[in-house]
Amino acid sequence: MIKKLVKHGNSRALVIDKGVLELLRIDDDTPLEITTNGNALIVIPQREYLLNEKLESALQEVNARYPEALKKLAE
Repeated sequence: MIKKLVKHGNSRALVIDKGVLELLRIDDDTPLEITTNGNALIVIPQREYLLNEKLESALQEVNARYPEALKKLAE
């Protein structure tokens, strides 16, 4: 697949096709690590970050919904 950069304000953007995003399980909320080896651009989805973020969110929800039950379990 050959792609060209497109203008995005004063910057350039690389548009990634929906099929590639689905294959890599990347969505609008996926943080991406972008590096280079000197010859290629390397884009790596940071799933660990998202997993930790989702876990933290779930823990906050459980703590908010069941504070008394959690206190009793801790005793």
